[in-house]
Amino acid sequence: MATPARHRARGRAILSERPLASRRAWAKASAWLLNTLIAAGLLALLVDRFVPPQHLPWTALSLDQPPGLFTAAKLDRVGGDPRRCRRFLDANAIRFTEASTRTEGFCTTENSVRLSSGVTALSPAGPITACPLALQYALWDRQVVRPAARELLGSGIRRIEHFGAYSCRRVYGRATGSPSNHARAAALDVAAFVTRDGRRVSVLDDWEGEDAEAAFLRRVRDGACRVFSGVLSPDYNAAHADHLHLDDGRWRTCR
Repeated sequence: MATPARHRARGRAILSERPLASRRAWAKASAWLLNTLIAAGLLALLVDRFVPPQHLPWTALSLDQPPGLFTAAKLDRVGGDPRRCRRFLDANAIRFTEASTRTEGFCTTENSVRLSSGVTALSPAGPITACPLALQYALWDRQVVRPAARELLGSGIRRIEHFGAYSCRRVYGRATGSPSNHARAAALDVAAFVTRDGRRVSVLDDWEGEDAEAAFLRRVRDGACRVFSGVLSPDYNAAHADHLHLDDGRWRTCR
């Protein structure tokens, strides 16, 4: 029969084993956590070194990189801050003037600029565009339009003709319905591209077909879908038979 002294000794032995087991469990957990952190750090280094920066969420927006997985989020971050948007344009030698702010009902030109240089010229010159849209246009121009023109047309682009940006109206100019993105200078309607060697590539005249001009127009439309929030082309409906509608709207559309 066990004596009280033996019970007390056994209890002390059990109690002494518990801290040892806890220390072993803590050591295992610490080792696992350390190994996980080391593996994650090595993976991050490999990703940062070998994955193009436009595909990484922590790298800065750059006009020298083609659109990637996180370009839209970066454009939103930069464009969402009026001061930051303008600093970015300045840093990339894109010259602009401030557009006067006016508000008419649901229409406004708040946070708008007129691009003057550093991008392919727009014709008519200096349309009023919201700064985020100007930012998107600069990226599209540099990383989509210019490369496509060199590859498919064998020439640079001298100017891009458009039907306007700011316009105080509702969608399709209707008397009722939702305000158009044009009503806040957040949309641009592109009609044609004039090359440096004098050719005019028009959405209305050159969209259909299998020639270089049609391929170019479809290439810049597809590339626009990776930059702008909304892109509407002749493939969408008859109302867009003569232009590419490019906008910084709430909904992502590529048609």
